[in-house]
Amino acid sequence: MAVMLFGSLDTKDREYAFVRDLLVEQGLDVVLVDTGVLGTPALTADVTADAVAEAAGTSLRALRARGERGHALTAMAAGARAVAEDLYARGRLSGALALGGSGGSSIAATVLQALPLGVPKLLVSTMAAGDVSAYVGTSDVTLMYSVVDVAGVNSVSRQVLANAAGAIAGMATAYDARRAAAAAPEDKPLVAATMFGVTTPAVDTARRRLEQLGYEVLVFHATGSGGRTMESLVADGHLAGVLDLTTTEIADEVGGGVLSAGPDRLTAAAAAGVPQVVSLGALDMVNFGPASTVPQRFEGRTLLVHNEAVTLMRTNAAECAEIGAVLGTKLAASTGPAALFVPRGGFSAVDAPDGPFWDPEADAACIGAALDALDGSAVEIVDTERNVNDTEFAESAADRLHRLIQRERHEP
Repeated sequence: MAVMLFGSLDTKDREYAFVRDLLVEQGLDVVLVDTGVLGTPALTADVTADAVAEAAGTSLRALRARGERGHALTAMAAGARAVAEDLYARGRLSGALALGGSGGSSIAATVLQALPLGVPKLLVSTMAAGDVSAYVGTSDVTLMYSVVDVAGVNSVSRQVLANAAGAIAGMATAYDARRAAAAAPEDKPLVAATMFGVTTPAVDTARRRLEQLGYEVLVFHATGSGGRTMESLVADGHLAGVLDLTTTEIADEVGGGVLSAGPDRLTAAAAAGVPQVVSLGALDMVNFGPASTVPQRFEGRTLLVHNEAVTLMRTNAAECAEIGAVLGTKLAASTGPAALFVPRGGFSAVDAPDGPFWDPEADAACIGAALDALDGSAVEIVDTERNVNDTEFAESAADRLHRLIQRERHEP
């Protein structure tokens, strides 16, 4: 088993030689892959830049002749991804490590995000201290800030790179040990659930109920990246069902908040025919950062400081109507069994009688628009007077998902 160490050896040969030697000292096999385009490195790669370019369907000569950096980065990323996927398919890959600035990190992101969940992935990057969503995507990439530029081995970079080598060595060793143990996992169907702080009681209750029914439940924090990751797992065929009690990311998409999961939220299960139970959890709020960051156009709106880093804004009736229409339209497109659970007693812990976000008129606008969009569809409607966090509501939603999954499995 080996660690794939990859990057631009033409500009960072000293750094890669340093890390490679540390990995070898720790008893690891290393496959050194060169993604550089500009020159001939002093360090000999196991997979040369020519081979990487060929894996992308081009040649190093053609990339150099074209002279477009962006095109070259894209091509070498595709080639390195093909190399990594081949190593994994042949059972040779125990982990992958890359070092780089912005260009090298973009190549690394393409490769690392393509590897399956659980395969150790580490990127040492100058870009790891800002918005890292582009480098992580919906995968389990580990990022390490390089502190100084990846440009030579000095008293600072030596410590960072040595830690990176130790980290990937530890992860790769643990990964190999898990596979060698070959412990058969419990054959439990996987179900996803979405949760927010203000819907935690509901999801905890539903999770316990689903576990009693024999499922393994993966809970996703509905913070944008959580929703995107769940949608990705659904699309890839990993899940038997979805308990989407917390659809708040749609409110952020419509209302301009900071935790949107993008326009494809609530589409994967519908397209794949995966059984799903959906509710309106936390649609009473749009999320922003600190109170000082709430856009001026929302002056005078009902705000709740959740903590120093998060400010919640109560959605009004007009916004709720739009949110409900979006949710209902997406759910109506379901090609598999689906149900909408309606909590007229409130969408969250703070949307309840005497709560700071209690607004029955706004909630009714959301519910009405969702039901209108679902009119004539095959989606089951369970309309209740309960709050989303009520025990009976959550258990009933879990039980309904179980029935939908069983129906899907037993129908021809």
